[in-house]
Amino acid sequence: MHRISGNQIPINYQYPLSSVIYRILAKGDAEYARFLHEEGYGKGYKFFTFSDLKLKFKLMDGNRMQLLDDKVEFFVHFHMPEASGNFIAGLFKAENITIADKKSKVDFKVQSVIAEENPWKNINAENEIIQTTFRPISAVLMGVKNEKNNYSYLEPNDLRYIESLLFNWRGKIRDSYNESTAENALLNAEVEYYKNPYRPRLVHIKQGTDGETQIKGYLNFKLKLTAEKRFIELIYNAGIGLENSQGMGCVEVVNNEINEKGK
Repeated sequence: MHRISGNQIPINYQYPLSSVIYRILAKGDAEYARFLHEEGYGKGYKFFTFSDLKLKFKLMDGNRMQLLDDKVEFFVHFHMPEASGNFIAGLFKAENITIADKKSKVDFKVQSVIAEENPWKNINAENEIIQTTFRPISAVLMGVKNEKNNYSYLEPNDLRYIESLLFNWRGKIRDSYNESTAENALLNAEVEYYKNPYRPRLVHIKQGTDGETQIKGYLNFKLKLTAEKRFIELIYNAGIGLENSQGMGCVEVVNNEINEKGK
C-alpha cells in the first residue's frame, strides 16, 4: 500500500490495523465479519492473522514510527475455502487503510493485492502427513493461565512451550472440525533456533485507553510441525498461538516436505 497522508504511526499498530481488516470484511460480508468479531469459531478464535508491517522507519519518541518511504507491505492470512481467495482480494483492492491512535495518523491506499500460492497445492489428500518448517513473520505468543486467570507468556525454550502450542492447535482443530477430530489428530512440534537468539516483542493493545493490555511474543526462531495437510494449512491460515486476530503468530514456510511415514 502507498502512503497518501501523515508520516507517523504508533509502534503498537496491531490493534488499529486489526480493526481496519474487520471493517474491510464488513463492507463485503457483514454477517461474516460479525461472526469473526463477536463469535469466532465457538471458543473466541478469530481465524485470520497478519504479519508485521514491512516498511522503512525511524523510531521517534520511543513509541512512534516515522515513515521513511511511501511503500508499506504486509501479509494477511485467512482460514476459509480456497475459492474465497479472489473475493477477499477484491475487498482489499483500492481500499483506504488508516493506522492511527490519539497521537498520530497515516492514511494509505492499497495499490496491489497479490494472492499467495498454496504451499501444499501439489498434495491432494487432505489427510496426507506432511512436515513443514515455519518462521514467524509476527511475534508468536504462547502462554499458560496463572492464578489470576491471566496469561503468563512463555519463551520458546520453556519446557511448557510445545505443550501450549499443541493445546492451542487442538483448540483450533476442534473449533474448525469437531472434538473427536481434535482429540485424535496426530500432531508434533519442535522448536529450532538460528545462530542469533530469539527475541521478544512486547505489544500494547488499545494503547492509551482504559482497556490497554500488554502481550509478549517472540521472533527469530523456527517451528517444525508434523500433521495432516489440513491441520498444517489451518495453522498457516489461522496463525500459531494466541491473539492471532491482533496480528500475532503469522508465519511463512521455510521448508515443506511429505513425511515418509505418512506415505
